[in-house]
This record gives sequence, C-alpha cells and structure tokens, in this order.
Amino acid sequence: MSSNIHFAMGGAIFGEFTAESVQLIAKHGLPGVEPYRGHLTAWLDKPQALKDLLDEYGIQLITASNGGPGQSTEFIDRAKRSETVADHVAFCRDFLKVFGCTHFKINMGSRPPHGTTADDIKAIAETVTAIGQRTLDMGVTIAPHPHIWGPIERPEEVRALLDQTDPAIVSWIPDTAQLNLGGGDPVQLIDDYYDRLAAVHWKDSKASYRGYTGPTPTKEMHAAEILYKDLGAGGVDHPAIWAMLNQRGYDGWITLDLDPPRPNEGEGSVDDKIGINCRYLTETLKVSHF
Repeated sequence: MSSNIHFAMGGAIFGEFTAESVQLIAKHGLPGVEPYRGHLTAWLDKPQALKDLLDEYGIQLITASNGGPGQSTEFIDRAKRSETVADHVAFCRDFLKVFGCTHFKINMGSRPPHGTTADDIKAIAETVTAIGQRTLDMGVTIAPHPHIWGPIERPEEVRALLDQTDPAIVSWIPDTAQLNLGGGDPVQLIDDYYDRLAAVHWKDSKASYRGYTGPTPTKEMHAAEILYKDLGAGGVDHPAIWAMLNQRGYDGWITLDLDPPRPNEGEGSVDDKIGINCRYLTETLKVSHF
C-alpha cells in the first residue's frame, strides 16, 4: 500500500548538519533528508561535497528550508521584496539545483506583533509568487510552509494564502502538528488542498490537542514543555492522514520533522528519537519500507 511514498528525516533534530547526521539517517534506513539552510553553513559554498557524501549513503536531499545568515526572509515588507526574491532564487540556483530538488520549502518569517492582516497575506502571496515564477524556470516549485508563530499559522490564513496563489506556481508543505496547534484540522486541510502538495511534514502533539481549535500555544508554553511530540502521541490523527494519502495515490515525500530531544523531559538521544518515530511507521502504520 505504501510503495510510492518515501520518508525523509528533517534536519532540525540535528542542529548543525554533519557527516554524523548522515550516518544516523542511514542507520535508520531513511532514504531522504530535508535540512535547514541555517544548519548548512559548512556546506553552502560546497554543495557538491555534500551531495557526494549523501550519495555515498544512498540518501537524497529532497529540499532545504530557507533562512539562516545572508538570506532575507521578509515576505510581508514590500520594500524588501526584491532582496527576498533575489536571495531565494540564488539559493535555489546555486544549492538546491545541485541536488536535483523539485520543490523549495519556505518558512515565511516571524508573525507580526499585531497578528496577520488580510493585506499581510496578500503581500506574502505576491512575494511567494514572485519567487515561484523564477524558480519554476529551474524546474522547482515554491512551497510555503505554515508554521505556528509565523504569519501563516491559523487555518483561515492557510486557506487564504493558497486561494490567493496560482496552483501552477505555488504549492505547499503542510506540517501535521503545526496545522493542529494552529487550530486547524490537518486531515481536512491536507485533503482540501491535496492537489497543491509538494511534500508533507509529520510530527505529533499531545493527545489533549486532538481536534483543537483554540488560540495558538505560545513560545513560553513550548519552552516549558515541548509542544512537538513523537508520532503516536495522539494529537494528530496520522492513521487517517496515512490512509487518505494512500487512497488518493500520493507518491511524494513525508518528512519526519522533529525537534532535538529534551533529556530534561525524559527524551533520550537523537538516535533514540529517530528510532521511536520510525517504529511508529513500521509497527503502527505497517509501513513496508521507507
């Protein structure tokens, strides 16, 4: 049933991305990786060296998230749009294309202190479209990523951004827990905008967040107790999402996008955390291969 879906490891769990990170991904049999540009400082000027390392272990870099030093992530401020567009197009050309990436996952900066307005969403739509028009010429679709504490976090904001952008230019990468914690229904949103998917991120939240529609949990709450839980915690109905993706014939990537473990909250090593989430796939969802 899962023959056309592949799983990747997100880079957040490692922090700075190193050869040891690659070895851990390979140990668990995951065929893909999705690092963050901000954690690739050792590789930004030598992408071919990273590709050679990944090739050695049979791992594909499926995309790299934007951000980090020297790249503007101002998606709302129209005065900074040209810089943001140029920086993203350059990273796509000089880095992502080396790996044969076909989508570019982008976070959209910090949430405005006043909250996100309709005009803010319009500005973001214009900026991602401007980037996407240029990356599409390189065979790469632009894929905004809704995220709590970002300008696009609530379900109505997700829908507004996707409804205001051209499906031929702008795709998206939903994260199951981010949609849930933002007060949305990840099963419904992914199903409604299935045709726009570039890829999907998976992580869970506490079971008490199942069906949550309240205000977005704060950064202070996350500091006190990690909001992002291992798969199987129960806040997100991943079995329903897995069934829906298979029923609809999804043949793309699912990235396990996990934060670094917190030993003070009873979590073990990075190795342990990857193992827990991989076992959820094989034991609970009966995934036959990654």
